[in-house]
Amino acid sequence: MYRKKSFVFSGTVATALAATALAGWASSHREAPGITESPKIDATDFYMFRSYEPGRDGYVNFIANYQPLQSPYGGPNYFTMDSDAVYEIHIDTDGNAQEDITFQFQFKNELIAEGDGAALSIGAEGAKKDVAIPLRQFGMITAGDTSKQNELESYTVKYITGDRRSGTIRDITKTGSTEKTFAKPIDNIGTKTLPDYAAYADGFIHTIDIPDCAEPGRVFVGQRAEAFAVNLGEVFDLVNLVPIQGAPSAMWPQYNAATPFAGGITQDRANDDLVGKANVTSIAIEVPISCVAGSDPVIGAWTTASLPQAEIEDPSPTYEGTSVVGGAYVQQSRLSAPLVNEVVIGLKDKDLFNAAEPTIDGALIDYVTHPTLPELVETLFGGVAGLPQELAPNNFPRNDLVTAFLTGFPGFNKPSGEDFQASEMMRLNTAVPATPRDQQNPFGVVAEDLAGFPNGRRPGDDTVDIALRVVMGALCHPVPLGAELQFPNAVEDTESDFVNLGLCDPADAPVGNAAFTDGAPILASELPAAFPYLNTPLPGAGS
Repeated sequence: MYRKKSFVFSGTVATALAATALAGWASSHREAPGITESPKIDATDFYMFRSYEPGRDGYVNFIANYQPLQSPYGGPNYFTMDSDAVYEIHIDTDGNAQEDITFQFQFKNELIAEGDGAALSIGAEGAKKDVAIPLRQFGMITAGDTSKQNELESYTVKYITGDRRSGTIRDITKTGSTEKTFAKPIDNIGTKTLPDYAAYADGFIHTIDIPDCAEPGRVFVGQRAEAFAVNLGEVFDLVNLVPIQGAPSAMWPQYNAATPFAGGITQDRANDDLVGKANVTSIAIEVPISCVAGSDPVIGAWTTASLPQAEIEDPSPTYEGTSVVGGAYVQQSRLSAPLVNEVVIGLKDKDLFNAAEPTIDGALIDYVTHPTLPELVETLFGGVAGLPQELAPNNFPRNDLVTAFLTGFPGFNKPSGEDFQASEMMRLNTAVPATPRDQQNPFGVVAEDLAGFPNGRRPGDDTVDIALRVVMGALCHPVPLGAELQFPNAVEDTESDFVNLGLCDPADAPVGNAAFTDGAPILASELPAAFPYLNTPLPGAGS
């Protein structure tokens, strides 16, 4: 097993760190009533991790995915971004729950032919009329020839220091130029239109100059294949499966349990409702670590999308607009740790959470000190399928989760600034070296891979399974972190490496040592080891 020995932290810190997985039971798709009305600004996943592309270890990546559950064949308009919205990635560099740096993305769609779009000459000689075509393309599109593309999508990126609305705003430009408009690739319509989509999309990875940053970064916005592994239908059908590892799978040995649970689920790609079946739209930016972290290597981040406050529908809409918008931007979507709003925040407060800034997160503390998810699991499975009647951990209030969910962990991923304020955001200690892709463990920190979730989040981290196990009390039982935490007499790969972290007693978690899983596996080796780190999107036809 690959281990990072150059960064060591205390057992108490590690215990709280692993507990952050409660906040990430899955990912975020249509998670609040209000956001279902605006799918173009619905954030689905947020990744933050040190680059593990060879030669890029001095960089950190932020990937914000939007527009959930994209069917590859979703034409004829596919999945352009909302040109009325601003999409933002916020970074807190000093722990005060306020953004210090914001990367703001805004999109524009244009038809060719000076805005009229491609047209065909229709009718008999002498009576022909030029009529606009109904499609986004009218021929093959390749890396070297995009002339048959009828609609062009582009974006700008603003670099904002200080408050996202009142701070200093500057343009991000292409490296070595003043050009500030970046092209976005058309979605993967199909192999007849785009015979080599990977080569075509690679042409839209842009090298950028970032203000105040000595080294260039990179940016890419475009459709990607979904990487979030989840048994989505069954999970939300009252967990319509036995969520404990059953028979072993030769294809997914990382998931096999020493003692399989009779009747439990077996890992299988067929259990996955997203990977290999759906696409997303990714906003990815790679930034030198030196430009976002200072003497304190810990940074926090989250993504938001906002719309103008006022909108009046136009009774005579045009391509340029179907409504008139105005007023201040109002935040509609928010995401950092996965699925906080979906299975942690109560239904009555989901829209409020999406609109809130991190500075007010303490007001929602009851959802952390007395989480409902473990009790729901007990309600559904207590006394069922050979399980005991009592399943949920009983250490209330869950002060361990307060640390994990709202504060971070002293000595590891809690910022050291004097103005620190508790808040919910993804935290990353940028001093922890990246784990090479093929040596990453999908269970992250609790599997001795310190560069994984919940120290940030990589595309190959199985956040569903990690959090299912932690929420049901895995940390009340011995975990193999003794050597990493420098416990006395702990030796790697021996029984002494399994240590009790002192968070709670095993009796508090009657099934905490069970291998909980949704049966939908993911491995980093299935994904690229290079920016933008997510696979080429599934084609709408011809796969």
